[in-house]
Amino acid sequence: MANISKLFSAELDGINAKLIEVETDINVGLHVFTIVGLADKSLKEAKERVNSSLKNIGIKPPTKENRRIVVNLAPADFKKTGSQYDLAIAIGYLLATKQIKNFNTQKSIFAGELSLEGKLRPINGALSIADLAKKQNFENVFLPEQNAIEAAIVDEIKIIPVADLNQLIKHLENTITIPAQIKTRVADSNKFPFLNIHEVKGQESAKRALTIAAAGGHNLLMNGPPGTGKTMLAQALNSILPPPNLDEIIEITKIYSAAGLLGENSYIDYRPFRSPHQSASLPAVVGGGQTPRPGEISLAHRGILFLDELPEFRRDILESLRQPLESGRAFISRVKSNLILPAEFILIAAMNPCPCGYYGDKEKECRCGAYEIIRYQKKISGPLLDRIDIQINVPRINIEQLRNKTEANEKSYELKNKVQKVRNIQSQRLKDIKKLTNSALNSKECDKYIHLTNDAEKFIKEIFDKSLISARGYYRVLKVARTIADLEDAENVEQKHLAEAFSYRLKEI
Repeated sequence: MANISKLFSAELDGINAKLIEVETDINVGLHVFTIVGLADKSLKEAKERVNSSLKNIGIKPPTKENRRIVVNLAPADFKKTGSQYDLAIAIGYLLATKQIKNFNTQKSIFAGELSLEGKLRPINGALSIADLAKKQNFENVFLPEQNAIEAAIVDEIKIIPVADLNQLIKHLENTITIPAQIKTRVADSNKFPFLNIHEVKGQESAKRALTIAAAGGHNLLMNGPPGTGKTMLAQALNSILPPPNLDEIIEITKIYSAAGLLGENSYIDYRPFRSPHQSASLPAVVGGGQTPRPGEISLAHRGILFLDELPEFRRDILESLRQPLESGRAFISRVKSNLILPAEFILIAAMNPCPCGYYGDKEKECRCGAYEIIRYQKKISGPLLDRIDIQINVPRINIEQLRNKTEANEKSYELKNKVQKVRNIQSQRLKDIKKLTNSALNSKECDKYIHLTNDAEKFIKEIFDKSLISARGYYRVLKVARTIADLEDAENVEQKHLAEAFSYRLKEI
């Protein structure tokens, strides 16, 4: 008579987890240990890890069974990858052979990689698995103890940290009790070693633009000769961004956990700052690959994506940013399935005006020909530029500003408090549509939530009638103007707010 056990594990699908049923059948026949259900090579090797770990903790392993052992991972038409099934396969085998009795597996998820001596190694995507367990009304999640703090961010689920297989078996047999992981209390820890904005000398107009970008979540392009502080300004933006809230921390941590980039961190409680090199490939920036993984735009979710020397990036990479900048999501299409990854980031880009970098500089003569300058600037397409709300020039600063040792007009914490206040205003205004910043508004929502004074109405009509901006540019000007009005605590958008917002789209690029 066949002995069958059934329990649950999970597979990562992008950054979300998918429930997988692990069925183990022990039947009469010559010894065979087979894993079926579209398992990849690393998963098929699980039988060797399970054999060795069970043998080394003193339990009769499958290799000593003169019976046919079949492990099925359902649904069978969904590809399974990775080593996180080791724990579920081992427990499923012990249940099917009656070496563990009277344990209800219907309310538990098991995930973890086994070492040959029976210890558990950490896995990717533990937070996603805990989130899945909550949505599917499971009660327990058994995970390696290194993943427990990360997974415990999710409320209403009992996370059981497991050190080794022997300990788990005793827990399931009620010989011992493994205490559940204490729920994580997340707080802003300022772990990210960002540069403070008041450390940047001069460039007050650029700092103003950065403040607007931070307050409303707007994209920004800095154009200017080399050495004027564009990179420093981009790095300093994080010092005035408010810390992420709990929901944002969970979103960010799920992405980094799925990508295997948590490192020694249990969770990410700061806003990411990603700066890919110009040689990065398209899958590295957008996401994808043979086993789809989050790219740089998803790793920058709720934070900053900084592209230095923007024209040096490949054209296909730059054009692939157009759709995520509009929708806040990255769509990865495959023959068998499509994947949607979150990608709501602030794009900060920097570029020189020409190949040598000194076109238009009053101090140093440009050595580039007219054709070279035009060709260099045309690497950035009009549609991509149209999606960048704020475009500024960052000029060279003089020696007096560089040597000035007086305190900046506003410290970074003062600007940070101002940005936080404005973001609170926006989240309160937009709570009905569950959006956090002005930049996330679509055209219909702009008409509903952005109100202009009579003078502002005349001004924006005059701008549009002269065809100085596109329809998309019109709404982006409105959103930036609304953020400027919020910074001044104004109820309606006035003409001066529109004028400043419009000035950020007139830069020669």
